[in-house]
Amino acid sequence: MKVIEGQAFDEERALYNAVDTRVENCIFDGPADGESVLKESRNIEVVNCRFSLRYPLWHVQKFLMEDVSMDELTRAAIWYSNFGYINNCTLGGIKAIRECSNIIIENCKVNSVEFGWKSQNIVINDSELESEYIFFDTRDAELNNVKMKGKYSFQYMDNLTINNSILDTKDAFWHSKNVTVRDSVVKGEYLAWFSEGLTLINCQIIGTQPLCYCKNLRLINCTMEETDLSFEYSEVDADVKGNIISVKNPKSGRIVADSIGEIINEDSVMECDADIIIR
Repeated sequence: MKVIEGQAFDEERALYNAVDTRVENCIFDGPADGESVLKESRNIEVVNCRFSLRYPLWHVQKFLMEDVSMDELTRAAIWYSNFGYINNCTLGGIKAIRECSNIIIENCKVNSVEFGWKSQNIVINDSELESEYIFFDTRDAELNNVKMKGKYSFQYMDNLTINNSILDTKDAFWHSKNVTVRDSVVKGEYLAWFSEGLTLINCQIIGTQPLCYCKNLRLINCTMEETDLSFEYSEVDADVKGNIISVKNPKSGRIVADSIGEIINEDSVMECDADIIIR
């Protein structure tokens, strides 16, 4: 590989179409405020670099980023790029990843509004995420040991698996399809409305009015806290340990719990005949 080391770049497209290149200990910042510094690159390694310029990695194919920091001025950092491995990096700036595929992110800290939109085959391991509208309209994604905080997360997603994670996010999984969450904490009001094919296994669910208008919803060995007005108009098969504050007008299926504070069957706009069973 060609090696570019210890330099500073601030020009427009400073390393445009870099091929088979390792960029190490470089700074992308300066008065020229140039955009798209590594656009259209192929087979590159970016190691121990600092970015403070917009759109640095667009249309990049086969890349490694390691020990890299991108600050809040690094807007829309990685778009239309494929086959990337991102390790031990800090990703700031809005819209950090969009319309990308086959990306692995490990040991990273991400603080980016609208992160990961319209992407495919994204894996995130052992990382921290803070975002609003994260992974909107993305498919085939996996999160393992992730700590996440945000709003409006995972909406319109298809094929998502989450394991051993902590999610603190309101309005998560709205209109999502084929999502499985295992061994995780899922905290936030209005969880998963209008979702289809959501399965929660060994999860702790926290927050008001969860799991309404769902199709093919399954809860296996879960707990529910602060969950009033649950399951309204949902097709549900739920096995809940402990108490549910209240259940309102579940459409069909079965709900089993150790106790339910209140079962509300009133003012329904559709036929609701789910079985509700107290152990």
